[in-house]
Amino acid sequence: MALLGNLGNYKNFGLLIIRIGLGIMFIYHGYPKLIGGTESWKHLGASMKYVGIHFWPVVWGLLAAVTECFGGFLLIIGLAFRPVCILLFVNMIVAALMHLGTSGGLGDAAHAIEDAVMFAGLIFIGPGKYSVDKK
Repeated sequence: MALLGNLGNYKNFGLLIIRIGLGIMFIYHGYPKLIGGTESWKHLGASMKYVGIHFWPVVWGLLAAVTECFGGFLLIIGLAFRPVCILLFVNMIVAALMHLGTSGGLGDAAHAIEDAVMFAGLIFIGPGKYSVDKK
């Protein structure tokens, strides 16, 4: 369609929109987890049992909360983009496995799976030229 044919010239702007949208939502969901304290971190970190890790739930929960909150900020500005996408990808895989393991089913795990797929793609695409990491 000729009307939409030129939008391919704005791929970097599209990546910026994706980065800002995902970043804001991960800060929105990660910040309450981060300030929730040790009980919140322990509950969050207990999700690691679905990947066979049963030790240090407080540490894993804190790392997940930090990854979501600060990872969201780093996504927005495009700094350390690929490592952040890898960490958020792993975070979302654990979240999806937790939802599937608690008989939540695919419906409950869908959001985490969708985010994991997005981060997997972004690892290969990169942050675009409107980022701190631009090349």
